[in-house]
Amino acid sequence: MAKTRTAFFCRNCGAQSPKWIGKCPSCGEWNTYIEEVIQRLEPGTSVQASSRKTAVPTLITGIEFSSESRIDTHNQELNRVLGGGLVQGSVILVGGEPGIGKSTLMLQVALTMPGTRVLYVSGEESEQQIRMRAERLGMGKNDCYILTETSTTAILNHIAGLNPGAVIIDSIQTLTSESIDASAGSISQIRETASELQRFAKTANVPVFLIGHITKEGSLAGPKLLEHMVDTVLQFEGDRNYGYRILRSVKNRFGSTSELGIYEMQGDGLREVSNPSEILITQHEEPVSGTTVAATIEGLRPMLIETQALVSTAAYGTPQRSCTGFDTRRLNMLLAVLEKRSGFKLGAKDVFLNIAGGLRVDDPATDLAVVSAVLSSSIDIPVSPKTCFAAEVGLSGEIRPVTRVEQRVSEAGKLGFETIVISKLNLIAAKSQAKKIKIQPVGKVEEVFRLLFG
Repeated sequence: MAKTRTAFFCRNCGAQSPKWIGKCPSCGEWNTYIEEVIQRLEPGTSVQASSRKTAVPTLITGIEFSSESRIDTHNQELNRVLGGGLVQGSVILVGGEPGIGKSTLMLQVALTMPGTRVLYVSGEESEQQIRMRAERLGMGKNDCYILTETSTTAILNHIAGLNPGAVIIDSIQTLTSESIDASAGSISQIRETASELQRFAKTANVPVFLIGHITKEGSLAGPKLLEHMVDTVLQFEGDRNYGYRILRSVKNRFGSTSELGIYEMQGDGLREVSNPSEILITQHEEPVSGTTVAATIEGLRPMLIETQALVSTAAYGTPQRSCTGFDTRRLNMLLAVLEKRSGFKLGAKDVFLNIAGGLRVDDPATDLAVVSAVLSSSIDIPVSPKTCFAAEVGLSGEIRPVTRVEQRVSEAGKLGFETIVISKLNLIAAKSQAKKIKIQPVGKVEEVFRLLFG
């Protein structure tokens, strides 16, 4: 056996040092270095040694190019986030809070890929537990195999005998490598096991899903190197008190990182939400003040979301500014614009803002809907439920144009809205959709107030 030695690793970024350091020179964090025992195998005993290929320099124009073939996961929301499907040989890391539905999503994908042999490797649950969940999800006709194992050597041996078309690992924090003498979940074990699975995926041209835990700060547990090693990083998020889950792409080498998929958690698993606007807009029996609808864009998908505002007199002297799903600093900026440019006295009032459905929005086109909701709640006059908004508000009180306004107007027309308020600088681009919905151009915040409340 090789000589056993110890090394120090940063828990935040995974940097390695031969001795303990108070401040990490890589990420700048203090007191994050921990000692781990490393034990390497004899040369030539690596599981992946026989599968490595000798690389030679190749002229870029001489490389054969063809569009990457993608595997249909039969999950349209996941396909959208991945950029059109699962790329062969890719490594996808899926992270999220405990109980959010990561294992449910991956098992559901494994059960709904007919024609593709899928190996689901679990180090956290028994075979009986996985079978119980599969019964609840509805197994149907599939070619899914279950393996409860934590040793990467045993997993790779089973993969060689089974020859699957896709592999799912639940989770990377439970795997151990024989070449590292450390406990499962440690930085060195995560780095080594992920490296072995990455080499397998690239050499065998088989896609691999890795389910990862997150820390209490919300970042993926393990070294930052883990996110650099994989091809795609997906974040599965949402409030467990709500039934909706959002799958976001944080990193994607084969598609856009601005796409997102929406699911609804039900008793029989995750249901894909193909039209999120219908579930994000509350159906009120009568108009309610402080409620408006914004036409936003998430990736390539136009969405209409409900913006709720509540303005009341500050009870404790110091006014509160609270946001759910919206940037608090941007709300403060919009309130300052209303007070400075338009004369609305909101400095002594509490302002609460909520994006319905548990979503978090950073589209600037939401500004006008937020301003209208605040004004509506302040004077206690409701805005017409058949009116939506799509414009940015500048510091001088001007209504600024937004991108892809045609898609926003078209989506609003499909959902039955009668009027959409946009910037007058977007009028020419939006005229092509004028047959479906009335387009109301505005240039200043004062014009919006007169338009809505007279």
